[in-house]
Amino acid sequence: MSALLIARVSVKDQEKFIQYAEKNKKIAACFGAETIYRADAEQFLSGSGDHDFVVIMRFPSIAKLNAWHESCAYQQIKRLRDDGADIQMASYDLSA
Repeated sequence: MSALLIARVSVKDQEKFIQYAEKNKKIAACFGAETIYRADAEQFLSGSGDHDFVVIMRFPSIAKLNAWHESCAYQQIKRLRDDGADIQMASYDLSA
C-alpha cells in the first residue's frame, strides 16, 4: 500500500528552495515518488497561517518513503532545504 508525505512550506530563500526542489524531485523519483498535489494556501480557517504552500507526495510504501528520507542523496541536499525554507514534513502510511 502507498504512503503520503505532506509538507507545509514557508520559503526563506527562493533561489535555494528552487534548487532543493529540483534536486529532490529527481531523488524522490528514484524511490517511486510522485508529487500529487501542490497549492498555495487560499485561507486559514483555523490555526495560524504559518506556511506558504503545501506539497503532497505519494510513495509506493512507507518503507520507500523512509528510504528516500534516509538516503545519502537526500541527506546531501538537506542543508539546501534548510537554507531555502522552513518545512514541516509528516508521513502517513495508507496501509495502516
